[in-house]
Amino acid sequence: MEHITLLLTIVIVTALVFDFTNGFHDTANAMATTISTGAMKPKTAVAMSAVLNLVGAFLSVEVAKTISSGIVNESGITPEVIFAALVGAILWNLATWLIGLPSSSSHALMGGLIGATIASVGISGVNGGTVVTKVLIPAVAAPLVAGIAALLAARLTYRIGRKTGGKGTEKGYRAGQIASAGLVSLAHGTNDAQKTMGIITLALVAGGVLSPGSNPPMWVIVSAGVAIALGTYLGGWRIIRTMGKGLTDLQPQQGFAAQTSAASVILASSNLGFSLSTTHSCSGAVMGAGLGRKGGVVRWSTATRMFVAWGLTLPAAALVAAGSEYVTKQGDWGVAAVAVFLIASCAAIWLVSRRQVVDHTNVNDVHHGDGRPGAVDAAIAQDDLKTTIPSPAPSAPEAGPASRAAV
Repeated sequence: MEHITLLLTIVIVTALVFDFTNGFHDTANAMATTISTGAMKPKTAVAMSAVLNLVGAFLSVEVAKTISSGIVNESGITPEVIFAALVGAILWNLATWLIGLPSSSSHALMGGLIGATIASVGISGVNGGTVVTKVLIPAVAAPLVAGIAALLAARLTYRIGRKTGGKGTEKGYRAGQIASAGLVSLAHGTNDAQKTMGIITLALVAGGVLSPGSNPPMWVIVSAGVAIALGTYLGGWRIIRTMGKGLTDLQPQQGFAAQTSAASVILASSNLGFSLSTTHSCSGAVMGAGLGRKGGVVRWSTATRMFVAWGLTLPAAALVAAGSEYVTKQGDWGVAAVAVFLIASCAAIWLVSRRQVVDHTNVNDVHHGDGRPGAVDAAIAQDDLKTTIPSPAPSAPEAGPASRAAV
């Protein structure tokens, strides 16, 4: 019992570390467009997002129940399996954060849990039907639904406001963007904080502390909410830059459309218990909104890198988790070895990230991957031209905003 108690403590702490990385990894989902359009100052934006993430953690436990009793069979799960799953998820989160790619923390966790379970008890330990209906199908549908909704919403917004203009209208859209960003943050807390609640609950069931099918205890809900809020406040500035400036260029009208569409999709999925990727939803909405304006662009080179990361998330996290599970099965020394490996890897990634610091002071600098903030890579610039939706040439001598966006 003493060994199990110590191991459970390690698993719970590791789960909260994952929750923390989830927070700063996914801050961009709620606040990238708000920051990039200047609707809010960067530090103010992440502070508001952190508070609403914490509030959202208390609104539902449906997703937590999917994680704790739906993805894998509880009877074959041990705390070692969950620890190995978290190692795979954390390392994938940090690796994609380092290169500024908005991949899915949710799928990293799912991949880690599936890989560690298969390594421990075999494929029979995974509920394939639940994985398909509540993980894989939403993974494909969410960005498509959010993207189409954002595209239509952006076009409708421009059509409604085509006879109006000026600073007053733009100020109104900025206010709407702040409100919609708050809704995304609330939705993110409702959906993503629950995943850590579910994984801790699963660990407690595996350790014999809770009976199968139990809801997360209140202390689990509180600790998961606080961890994701702290991570959100830290701000994943690298991914915020990619989502806000590297993927497309948004005006306040488009930002409002993107965030409202993404929030609607996320909240609907949370109520249905789908383990949805908020990253997929928000990225799809940003791209849809980018194409919703005449002269708008999507930088498909950046989007392609992001799609590749999405495809690799489940198998990459699963492989790392499976390897970790193999080592942890060797006994106490195996658990210690994996823990040391995790800590050393996290430290190494952090040290590499210090070579080029991205924070609230330079998050809105244009950066296209050549190592110099503010530089425009020629290949990306050509890609922009290829993916620009052409707009009619203005009759006035001076080109309008839509034409300048197409250049």
